[in-house]
Amino acid sequence: MLKLGVPSKGRLQEETIRWFAARGVELARVGGEREYRGMVEGVDGVELVLISAGEIPGELLAGRLHLGVTGQDLIRERLPRWQDRVDELAPMAFGRADLVVAVPAFWVDVRDMGDLDAAAGAFRARHGHRLRVATKYHHLVRSFFEHHGVADYQLVDSQGATEGTVKNLTAEAIADITSTGSTLRDNHLRILDDGLILQSEATLFLSKAATWGAPETAALDALRTRLGLENAPAE
Repeated sequence: MLKLGVPSKGRLQEETIRWFAARGVELARVGGEREYRGMVEGVDGVELVLISAGEIPGELLAGRLHLGVTGQDLIRERLPRWQDRVDELAPMAFGRADLVVAVPAFWVDVRDMGDLDAAAGAFRARHGHRLRVATKYHHLVRSFFEHHGVADYQLVDSQGATEGTVKNLTAEAIADITSTGSTLRDNHLRILDDGLILQSEATLFLSKAATWGAPETAALDALRTRLGLENAPAE
């Protein structure tokens, strides 16, 4: 049985169900709100698994899901060498957001990553410790800063309202997901001119670690045909 992982709640779940339905595949929860299994109508041999979007990358990596819908940001952050672990079957054109670097709006002389590098060096010389950058995306941010030659900083883990960390004096800058930028502006933060780390959207991913026997392969072929993904990568 092919297992398809879909976000278990919220707007991502609603948009995912709508995306599949528009292509002739109906997804439905079985039982009450506490039930995390469901039905897939329109394609035989597919089981629906309802799970948080944040858990889907790990389940794809472990091979417990054959397919999963989650954000590109989560896949790239949580799966080392992600291209070796999963294939992108279909970007889904919702759940779009940018992962960006933002600094206090009053840092008028810090416009880009080069300016941030200089500011970080000056900050360390003045305060005796490295400039703090709050984020939940440690891998992506570290790689981005390394690419831009920024070294005098430390990452501060933030699993909550990252945009509030500067105001709360627990960080000097942030790297976080934003859709419109309004929350950043409300917190008097400004995105650096070259501070775009990643443009993300919800995507249907295929696990390379899952067991792909004849039943799962047949179900995948039928699903890809129904969704109009005949040219997408196969398992």
